[in-house]
Amino acid sequence: MSGKKEIRERLAKHLIGGEAFMSVTEMLKKISFEDINTRPGNLPYSIYELFYHIVFAQKDIVKYTCSDDYTEPKWPDYYWPKEKICRSAVEWETLKAEYTTDRERLKIFLLKEENKLMQPVKNGKGEQTLLRETMLVIEHNAYHTGQMMVILRLLNLH
Repeated sequence: MSGKKEIRERLAKHLIGGEAFMSVTEMLKKISFEDINTRPGNLPYSIYELFYHIVFAQKDIVKYTCSDDYTEPKWPDYYWPKEKICRSAVEWETLKAEYTTDRERLKIFLLKEENKLMQPVKNGKGEQTLLRETMLVIEHNAYHTGQMMVILRLLNLH
């Protein structure tokens, strides 16, 4: 196995999560729909708000990395939910499905050897390589996963 293939596979594992922290997918299994909108203590966000942000940011990076039709969304307006409350279980399940679909799309793109790790991605210039954009998703998701874990603990769910 070539070193580059091993790097791609390691990055793909980190996209899924669970290496040094609980994966987002596992974390979401610990909270009911009834609790996702709760802002415990003095926290300015809920699990729903954080997860929405994770999903949108990941979707934006995946489109930036993999699509020919990328348009930059307005920061910060589109990166956080307009409604602070998820109103239906269907909406919640749709959001979770989007997260999984986009993560899988990036993983498949990453594992294809013709997509060079150190060349600029489709909409990138200079340092905006596949390696950088993949690391950006991993780091961003890990950061907000930690915040979600705090909420789970404050709600006595972990």
